[in-house]
Amino acid sequence: MKILTSIKKSVKRGGKGKGYKASSTKLTNKRTSKLAKQGKLKPKKKKKGWGELNQQSEIQNHHRVNGRDESVPEEESDLSDQDLDFYGTPGTASSFISDAKFGSLSKETVSKGKKRKKNIDEGEEENYEQKPRKLFAKEENIKSLLPIKTSHGVIPQMTQIKQEEPEIKEEMIEKSEAATPEKQEELPTLTNIELYANRQEKLRARKARIAALASSLIENPEENIKKLKELRSYVTECDPDMFLTVRKLAMISMMEVFKDIIPGYRIRLPTEAEKAAKLKKETKKIRDFEETFLSNYKKYLEFLEMTCKGKLVEDKDNRFGKSGAELRPSPAASQSLSVLAAKCLCEILKAHPHFNYRNNIITVLVPHMNKGNKEVRDIVCNTVREIFRSDKSGEVSLEIVKSISRMVKIREFKVKREVLDSFLSLKIKEVDYEGDLVKQDGKTRKEMMKKMSRRERKKKKKMELLEHELLETKASEDKNKKIKMHTEIVQTIFHTYFRVLKSLHQSSLLSTVLEGLARFAHLINVDFFEDLFNVFNNLIDSGNLGYRESLHCIKTAFVILMGQGEVLNIDPMRFYTHLYNSILSVHAGVSSDDTSLVLDCVECMLGRRRRQISQQRVLAFIKRICTLSLQQDGHCCVALLAVLRSFVVNFKSSELLFDNETQGSGMFLPELPHPEHSNAHNTMLWEITLLKNHYHPVVRQFATHLGKMAPTSGEGQLPVDLLRRDPKQFLQDFKPTEIFFGIEFPKKCSTKKKYFKPGTEFTQPEFSQIVADTCSMMDGGKGSTEEPREDSVT
Repeated sequence: MKILTSIKKSVKRGGKGKGYKASSTKLTNKRTSKLAKQGKLKPKKKKKGWGELNQQSEIQNHHRVNGRDESVPEEESDLSDQDLDFYGTPGTASSFISDAKFGSLSKETVSKGKKRKKNIDEGEEENYEQKPRKLFAKEENIKSLLPIKTSHGVIPQMTQIKQEEPEIKEEMIEKSEAATPEKQEELPTLTNIELYANRQEKLRARKARIAALASSLIENPEENIKKLKELRSYVTECDPDMFLTVRKLAMISMMEVFKDIIPGYRIRLPTEAEKAAKLKKETKKIRDFEETFLSNYKKYLEFLEMTCKGKLVEDKDNRFGKSGAELRPSPAASQSLSVLAAKCLCEILKAHPHFNYRNNIITVLVPHMNKGNKEVRDIVCNTVREIFRSDKSGEVSLEIVKSISRMVKIREFKVKREVLDSFLSLKIKEVDYEGDLVKQDGKTRKEMMKKMSRRERKKKKKMELLEHELLETKASEDKNKKIKMHTEIVQTIFHTYFRVLKSLHQSSLLSTVLEGLARFAHLINVDFFEDLFNVFNNLIDSGNLGYRESLHCIKTAFVILMGQGEVLNIDPMRFYTHLYNSILSVHAGVSSDDTSLVLDCVECMLGRRRRQISQQRVLAFIKRICTLSLQQDGHCCVALLAVLRSFVVNFKSSELLFDNETQGSGMFLPELPHPEHSNAHNTMLWEITLLKNHYHPVVRQFATHLGKMAPTSGEGQLPVDLLRRDPKQFLQDFKPTEIFFGIEFPKKCSTKKKYFKPGTEFTQPEFSQIVADTCSMMDGGKGSTEEPREDSVT
């Protein structure tokens, strides 16, 4: 019980233990608060705070520093008499101000301040913040600093200002005066040699930097991808001394860099949702690389496009202050830049036809196939032909063909022949006009699926899906997809060809169109055969065709008849007659290159239709070919004689042309247009006798061989290497520009002149002795005692 009572007493005392005693201050506060509640407490007068006292002392000190002994008037002062006596003493006030300047107070002041005031007025800080920093506006070399806050009040801080501003102002004035255009110093005048040396030095620095950037990008493109932007900045060089050279070097360097570091896949930019998703560090690094690479690649292609069009691309951050008008190059320089830009685009398209912006490059290059600049036109056309030959899937070829067809249509077929000649380089062997339905065993897929049961159809679909997945694992092109691409290409080409045939009979493109139809005749749909033959007949009857157009028209017709056109009931007699009359237009002059076309036509009309041709027609064409061989070059004559030999061997009726004693009705009339009515059986191949004396040795061999009716063994037989060759191969093997008579031209010897260097000795030693004696006599006998030297005369 005693313990509990002691705990209760301790709680009443405030929770303290035994020996607790309240302070006098606390008791005084309790007593004061009790009187205040009862209303018996008298109000006290409000005393001045430390802030106002300090301010008043600072003002008095300021007056004393300036040499003024003026005291503050009594009516303006709120200080008590005791405070005035304390701060009015000379030593105390001056010491307080001096201590305030250096940021410290004397111990005496601080101790007195504690006695005078222990509580800080809350509004004192706000009043201090509203006052200006500089208390002494008239004092130029004194500056107020941030004050120090203590428990007794706010202590101001001041310092002296270093007088350095006048020097700074003088320097600024001197710089402004120096920057005025009136006082600018004129640059020294440089000679041409110094200008050239400066240009070479700057150009050398540019070359080194471009080479370093390109090497680092090729070495490690992922780490150094940011350098691609710096390398791209050189293609817009604006230094007037060398901007053409630097731009060319940068264009070629960037082309080689892109050819080397372009990935083997198309880059797909991420969507907004994909950008917001969290990624791994490696994935984010790859994505940043792809975005940076693709943006620089796009800007480079845009620059090449503008340069191809002959426009000078300016740099936005032009350091030299030259506008496009001042940097405008000469027409020759601008043309060289356009040619180089076209080359860069072509090289990138050939190296990476699968990459991004492929269609944009094709759209830029195709119009240049019809430009007046022959150099650019040849570059682009050759690039398109190379792509057509190397494209296996057909995607790039389809885009180019569509773009060409669109351009031809927009220009209303007013294009150059080279544009349509590029179609001849396409390698298309198979098409399918049934669309997506591929025929199997003579039946379409839809027909086969109808006859299957539900279980068989389900199994069939699973097998097709499995085959499709196996094709993807093999990484090979889908054959059906490839055939579909080729079908669309052929349809686009024929659409262009048929428009020309329908409306432009006298166009310069007619020869190219007929040549293209002959090239792709085996791919023409059966539905167009009848219309095509009607067009061909109208063209032949019009008489507006040249010999080349006629040969192409004939070749196209017979290629169709050899393929799917066999089922058509068409009489080709008109084409035989036209070939018989136009074949002599090919000679050793300009038309010598068309000999291969004559060989194709003769092979289609006679070689492959032996059972469908009459004897009179065969003899007439053999005689005409033999006559044609007299007006050809050596290599063309050899090819024609090779074809003539095959006809002599295959057609037994040709023996009539080697027998001089046989006679028939009528007389040979070569001027008649119809071969059946020319009575060719009453003539002989007398041209063979003339060809035995030909300058070409291989022609003489063939003539001797044909003169003996082409024996396969014994006297007059041909060597095995000549028998196995195709007639067209003779045109390449014996072409005069490369080899002559089957022998290659020897390489050109060195034309370096060998200069004669005379020696120090003569050929005859007796002559050297005579020369030495003569020289010694001319010297006055001084050298008579000396032995003659052979090297004295040079």
